[in-house]
Amino acid sequence: MSKNPGGKKNPLLAADRAERNRKIFIQVAVAAVLIALIAAIGIGVAVKKARKDDPGPTPSIPAAANQNAAGITGTITDNGSVRIGKPDAKVTVRVVADLQCPACKGFEGANAKVLDEAVKNGTAAVEYNVIAFLDKASTTRYSTRSANASYCVAEADPSKYMAWVSAMFAQQPAEGGAGLPDDKLVQIAKDVGYPDAVASCITDLKYDKYIQARTDDVLKSGIKSTPSVYVNGKQIESSQEIFGPGGLAPVIAAAAAQ
Repeated sequence: MSKNPGGKKNPLLAADRAERNRKIFIQVAVAAVLIALIAAIGIGVAVKKARKDDPGPTPSIPAAANQNAAGITGTITDNGSVRIGKPDAKVTVRVVADLQCPACKGFEGANAKVLDEAVKNGTAAVEYNVIAFLDKASTTRYSTRSANASYCVAEADPSKYMAWVSAMFAQQPAEGGAGLPDDKLVQIAKDVGYPDAVASCITDLKYDKYIQARTDDVLKSGIKSTPSVYVNGKQIESSQEIFGPGGLAPVIAAAAAQ
């Protein structure tokens, strides 16, 4: 016997079926939302990891920037040093410095002329290994910003780089403050003779990641303070030789005579 005489629909069964369909629809919709959310989170994590792992731009000095009558060239070494000197220089002076470091300013005051003369006469090449471990000494990461400016100007014209280093130390800001603003860093570069084109590199902090990586490398190598000075790979630890009258001149002369 038919349970539904006359073919009439059972309203209770229809309502139950509709409720089941509604629940299924909600479950499917929730599942779809969860899947989309999980996918979005996964993509977000992947993007963040990619950004973190991205080493950022690597500075380099193009051949065109090294064309000068004096034969002094600039290169960037594997440890991030800006090397200035003639290719056949017998002596290499490596200076690990932070442009916020007061003792580094003292070293520059004692040795700027000595190093400039040694580079010009071909006796020595100087490697300025500028790092950024004193960001905590300013409220605007001045060490990183000034180190970034170092690469910007070196790329543009290495022949003016040593003059730029001296100008930066001459206007070194006091520790604990804001440090020099970006527009002042641009102005110092322009005063030394750099073109307006260096401005965007300085203000964009182009080499931030590269600087952090090289700073970590230097600190992991065992260097704990600045300036740390090496002549032909040998660390110079005498304060008299680093900061005294005449600075490194006798050390450079002795190394050249060997």
